[in-house]
Formats: sequence, C-alpha cells, structure tokens
Amino acid sequence: MERISGLREYIRDPGYRDQMGLPGKVTEEYRLLAQGEYNINYRFTHPVTGQELLLRVNCGSQMHLEHQIEYEYHALELLQESGRTPKVYYVDGSLEKLNHGVLVMEYLPGKSLDYRKDLNGAAECLADIHSVKLPKQTGLLSPGNPLRAILEECEEMVKTYMDSPLGDDGTKKQIREMLDMGWRRLEKAENQEVYRCCINTELNSTNFLTGGEGGWTYLIDWEKPLYGDPAQDLGHFLAPTTTFWKTDVILSTKEVREFLNQYREALGGRIPEEGLEERVYAYIPVTCLRGVTWCAMAWVQYQQTDRLICNESTRRKLDAYLSRDFLKRLVKDYL
Repeated sequence: MERISGLREYIRDPGYRDQMGLPGKVTEEYRLLAQGEYNINYRFTHPVTGQELLLRVNCGSQMHLEHQIEYEYHALELLQESGRTPKVYYVDGSLEKLNHGVLVMEYLPGKSLDYRKDLNGAAECLADIHSVKLPKQTGLLSPGNPLRAILEECEEMVKTYMDSPLGDDGTKKQIREMLDMGWRRLEKAENQEVYRCCINTELNSTNFLTGGEGGWTYLIDWEKPLYGDPAQDLGHFLAPTTTFWKTDVILSTKEVREFLNQYREALGGRIPEEGLEERVYAYIPVTCLRGVTWCAMAWVQYQQTDRLICNESTRRKLDAYLSRDFLKRLVKDYL
C-alpha cells in the first residue's frame, strides 16, 4: 500500500472504519489484487462479517471527470438489480484525507473471459445489464451523437502522439488516414433515436468474470459508463482492438454472428431490437479507431518514467497495436 501515499493512514481513519462497520483497530489485511491504467485494487476480508471486499483507489479519469469515483459508484448502484455487477458499499471522492478517490465493493470470484469458451455467458450478462430500466434522470453522460463523440475523443487522444517528437512519422500518417476514413463513414451514417440504457463502453476480457457460483458471468469494471445505445457496447466487445488486447484472439465473422444471435436470444424481447445489428456493425470500425488512438496516447505516456501505474503487458500491446502490419489489417478488414 506504500505506492499510494497516505493510504495506510486512510484505512485507519474513524470515518472510513465507522461507515464500513470495521473495528477501531486495523486487523484486516489489504492485498494487491490488480491494477489497470487508472485504478489500483486491493482485496480484503471484513473482520466482522467475513465478506470478501475490494478497495478501489482511483488514480485518474479517462472521462476527465472531477468526481470520477462517485460516477462509477452511481453506475453500479443503477445496475444492482441486474445481478451481473458487484454491489457497492462505500465511496469517498472528497480528496480531503487522501489525494485519490476510494470505492469499496463486493469481491466477486471467477476468471477472465475466454473468447473461445465463454461467449454465451457474456451475451447473457450483457443482455441482463442492457435490460435494466433506468430512471428518467440517470445521472450518466449521454452524447447526442455517439459515433461523432467517439471520433472527437479519438482526435483528442491522438494529439498526444501527433504532437510528440517520440512518435513515428509513418505511423502518424497511417493513423491520420484511418481517422479520415472514420469521418467519411460518419457522413453516411444516420443519427437515429434508439433505445438507451447504461452501457459499459470498455468490454475487455479482463473486465468480465466467468465461472463464479452457478457458472454466473459478471461485468466488474465500470470506469467509463454512459447512457447510450447497447449496440455501442456490442460493437466494442466484438471489435478486434478489444479482443486482441489481453489475448491473441480476433473473432471470425461467424463467431461475431453467433454471438449476436446468442445476445438476442438472451434478451427475450426485453428491449427494442430493430436496427440493432446494423448499428453494431457501424460501431465496430469506430471502436477500432478509438483503440488505436488510445494506444497512441498511452504509448507516449508510457515513455514517462514517473508514471504511477505501468503494466508490462500493456507496454507490449501498445507496440503491437501501433505496428504497421496491425494498422494495415484494420484498414483492410474493418475500415
């Protein structure tokens, strides 16, 4: 816990301990569980209830939110009835006693999604989440034109790489050409009113947990939720820039089609499905562009020696995603 300055003092604070029903003296052990690009997670056992819990420390916001950790907490509250997300018990984004937001949630057992074995479970999980009826005032961000919003986000992220002397000139040219293709696609796309729900927007395999009690599949990371089109989630889940991130898998056309059939079957008519599949195929190429531009931005950030969170597997994938061969494959098969 020494990596987060002040965290040991924070868990001793009476305010935290009272709200969590913890005894006055720290007897629980916090063990590093996992870290992403913007959060560090610690697992611990509640010494009174015996429940396994996860302490999540936020170190940044992809969405540039001032209250990132509260936003994530709120999304998980909205989705609790789905049975597919962790229950939340505590949030503190005040930054008064620690220079980071803190969230405590239920620890759920399981392993990361296997694209070759677990697609049906993922389809059922997403169908249950997308079917949750939300209040009129969701408290979630909701872009008016989601495809345009993603492309604008791409342009913002890629500036870091384009403006950096560390970036390769050939790669810069290649990415610029890909983005121009994306904008041309947008000009032909219709901006239609569709069913909206709480969508995750970041459906990497490690954000799913499979093989829990009863074979249940969960979606555990809610760092960047929106009130949006479920097709955006499905397009992100199926895009090669997503599946290849933590694995070496790129789904075939047949596998994509089978997954969409499984998802619609799991929905059981709970949400409107008209035009859903066509919209999924519109989101896949734009998701590829978001993946590439995020990698370009992160590649520059990873050259900094003072970065708080660094993953060696991420570093290797950044190089793979920015390789000429990978970019050419995306253009050929998806753009």
